[in-house]
Amino acid sequence: MNENNKDSLDYIECEHKNVKQEGGFFVCQDCGLTETDQIAFERAPIPEFYSDSQLDYERKIRIGDSKAIQDPETRKRYEQLKTLNKWFQDSQTSFTEQKKTISMLKSYGIGMNIDNIKYSEIKEKYLRYNRHHRQTYENMVIIFLAIIWMEIKETTNVRVEDFINAAKELGHKINKKMLNNAMLKLMRTDKRLKLYNNLENLEQEIKKKIKILFQKDLNNIQFERVKQYFQNEQDYTNLKMEMQLTADKILRIIPYEDIQNLNYKAFTAGLIYYIGQTLENRKIFTQSIVEQTSRFSSTTIRKKYHILVSILGDPQEFSI
Repeated sequence: MNENNKDSLDYIECEHKNVKQEGGFFVCQDCGLTETDQIAFERAPIPEFYSDSQLDYERKIRIGDSKAIQDPETRKRYEQLKTLNKWFQDSQTSFTEQKKTISMLKSYGIGMNIDNIKYSEIKEKYLRYNRHHRQTYENMVIIFLAIIWMEIKETTNVRVEDFINAAKELGHKINKKMLNNAMLKLMRTDKRLKLYNNLENLEQEIKKKIKILFQKDLNNIQFERVKQYFQNEQDYTNLKMEMQLTADKILRIIPYEDIQNLNYKAFTAGLIYYIGQTLENRKIFTQSIVEQTSRFSSTTIRKKYHILVSILGDPQEFSI
C-alpha cells in the first residue's frame, strides 16, 4: 500500500521534461508514462521555417499590394508589367502573346492575308528590333503593331484609322502619330543594320524570299482553275516544277540592282505571269488568276511584268 502511494507520488511530482517518441507514442523517460495514460506532456513547439517576424512582414506586404492594386492607375500598370514579362519571354520561345494579337486583329477583318510566311517575317523583324533596342512595354507593343501594318498596308484595303481603332479595342494605347514614329524607328533600324551586311548577302536573302513566295503563290493556283488545259493533275504538277526551275535560273541572271528597291512580293506576282507567258499556252496563267492568288491588282502585276521584259526580253523569245 505504501509502495503504491509512493509510485503515485512519483507520478505527481514528475514534470515530464524528458519525453521521447517510442513506437508511435510519447513516453516520459523519467516516470515511464505514455500518452495513452492521458498525461498532458509539455512538449517543445515544432519549429517553423519562417519566424513570426518574417510571416508578419510578408502579410504586411500582401496587404499593401492589395490596397495598391485597388487604385485603377496602379492596377493598370501592374497588369502591364505582367504582360511585359509574357511578351519578352514569348518573344524568345513560343511567341504566343504576339500571335494572339495577330489572331485578334484578324477577327476585326485586319491582316487576313497574314499566312505562315508573312508571320515568320513579322516575328523575325520584331526579334531583330528587340535585340538592338531595350524599350518599355508600351513601345514594344507599338513597334509590333507598326511591323504588322508595314507588312499588310500594301496588300489590304483597310485604312490606317481602322487598324488603329482595332488596336485600341484590344487595349493598346496607340494613335496615328505614335504609329508613324514607330515605323520611322523601324526603317532607321533596318537601314543601320544593312550597313553590316554586304551586298551579296542582301541579294541572296531577297532572292531566297522570292523563291519561297513564288512556290507558295504558284501552289495556291488550284488544279480546278486550269484543268481544261491538262489531261490530268500530274501534268499540272510537273509544269509547276518546271516553272520553279525556270524562276531559279531567271533569278540567277537578274542583277541585284534591278530588284533591290522593288516590292519583292509584287515582283514575284509579275514573275509568275512572265514565266506563264513563256509557255506554249499563254492562257493558263492569266493576269486574273495571278491577281486572285497574289492579291495584287492587274495593274501592279502588269508593271512588274514590263520590268522583267526590259531585263529579260520578250517572254516568247526567252530561253536559258
